[in-house]
Amino acid sequence: MSASCRKACVVGSGSWGTAFTGLVAPHVDEVALWCRSEEVALGIAETGRNPRHLTGYELAANVRATSDAASALDGAGLVVLALPSAHLRATCSRIAGSVPEGATVVVLTKGMEPGTHKLMLDVAADELGGAGRMAVLSGPNHAEEICQGQVSAAVVAANDAQVAARVQELVFSPSFRAYVSGDVTGVEVCGTVKNIVAIACGLAAGLGAGDNTLAVLMTRGIAEIGRISAALGGDPLTPMGLAGMGDLVATCTSEHSRNRTFGEALARGESLSDYESRTRMVVEGSRAAMSVNELALVRGIEAPITAAVHGVLVDGVDLDSAKASLLGRLPREEFYGMTTPAGKE
Repeated sequence: MSASCRKACVVGSGSWGTAFTGLVAPHVDEVALWCRSEEVALGIAETGRNPRHLTGYELAANVRATSDAASALDGAGLVVLALPSAHLRATCSRIAGSVPEGATVVVLTKGMEPGTHKLMLDVAADELGGAGRMAVLSGPNHAEEICQGQVSAAVVAANDAQVAARVQELVFSPSFRAYVSGDVTGVEVCGTVKNIVAIACGLAAGLGAGDNTLAVLMTRGIAEIGRISAALGGDPLTPMGLAGMGDLVATCTSEHSRNRTFGEALARGESLSDYESRTRMVVEGSRAAMSVNELALVRGIEAPITAAVHGVLVDGVDLDSAKASLLGRLPREEFYGMTTPAGKE
């Protein structure tokens, strides 16, 4: 148990929130899991398992589920936000009065807010205050494998190195390695844009593309992430690490990836609403495609993969035309739009 934290609260009982309770449970006396649904909270209380997500996973003995946000947050030294991006601001506003002033806040949500183009830590800080006590955690972390104890790793990024180190201590285990970073922007951009690239990979796979094509999409996706991150002030090395390439590979290739599998379903003709209703999963890449495309247009950032996915999802562009728009681009220098260590582009 960490001497600095006796209680943690995980806000959100989806797959990632449910699995994340298992990472912090060995380090604290109690983990409160706040569930928006009273039915889910009661189901966990009665069976020790989430009736909707990761249904075969038995939660740790010190995890307590509740639909009462004030009770869940009372006395928490660590607050973990595991929410869909579309609900982050509203939920943070709702719970702001109950979050202890001294609590460290970890944002697991990946995305960019439409209109404001704010990344998720900034959205949470708007409502909860205290950006300096906040960190983001991101990496190749499929909840289905985390809850099985399979070896995984992530990056914990914070503006305050002590905050990052504290979170690192509270999630570390032999099977889960957490590395620290000061590049909050870069880590968040990686977590946002990789979901868009995964939809593109799913679409390509659904249309019969081979390994070469998927490799091209992933590596050009990393270049796109790098340009967006650089434009927002991120470290050019971050996309090459766990939050970037690591998460991109997992998200673009895994059967557990809702963004990849949605792309495949979209290629077969299934709509976004039907997919999300069937799977009870939120496809974050679909939301990110809209907000990141807005940002790219406003800031003059070349983001052709994002533009193609946005075109298919929002503008009704057919798949053949989207493919043609990508293949019709003339190749340039491989890493254009990113600052090199020598300060040149």
